[in-house]
Amino acid sequence: MSEIETKLADMGITLTKPNLPAANYVPFVRVGNTLYVSGQISLNADGMIIGKLGDDMDTAAGADAAKTCAIGLLTQVKAACDGDLDRLKRVIKLTGFVNSTAEYGEQPMVINGASDFLVEALGDIGRHSRSAVSAASLPFGVAVEIEGIFEIE
Repeated sequence: MSEIETKLADMGITLTKPNLPAANYVPFVRVGNTLYVSGQISLNADGMIIGKLGDDMDTAAGADAAKTCAIGLLTQVKAACDGDLDRLKRVIKLTGFVNSTAEYGEQPMVINGASDFLVEALGDIGRHSRSAVSAASLPFGVAVEIEGIFEIE
């Protein structure tokens, strides 16, 4: 087990099989040492986390949903690194999309669920640049979708 996965296990997180694409795209693309991971939707063991922030979901629940997206991103990174998550050198950037009403303005706090988790799990290599934007809707009605850019070896 990699050092990163040991830390995740200590946090109660086990990475499972990566999700397959739901349409005509690939889950990640590697260009040199840069890994671009397609958007990961809010999904846990019970299924998709559906909701609209500012309507039927509060910010704390949205942040929990964003954390599941970050776990999905790490799962894809592990797959791209042939199962060796210790090849991850840096989280470069996250772009987070929050299914929210026009009046809702706490998208950054929702995406903090992913950012805080990555820093807790990875330390300094988890610190990243980021965007957090509102979306009128997301695929399947999910609450959050996050894509990421990573440096790997």
